[in-house]
Amino acid sequence: MSPLPPPSPARRLALYALTVCLLAVAAAVVSFARGSWLGIVWVLLAGLTSNMTWYYLKRAQASADRGGSVTG
Repeated sequence: MSPLPPPSPARRLALYALTVCLLAVAAAVVSFARGSWLGIVWVLLAGLTSNMTWYYLKRAQASADRGGSVTG
């Protein structure tokens, strides 16, 4: 039996947001290394998606604590 709870929609969204966050950080590093100021946009996107990750993780935890659905 797995020690992790079954995946919920909020946990899945948190994983997607974390993936986008990591890719945005990598894109920002590459942009700044090439001397492009476009990296600022990537940094802002990384900040937004990191906040989304925390939000969805807390939402999944709250849903698991009360035993209900995230969407309900």
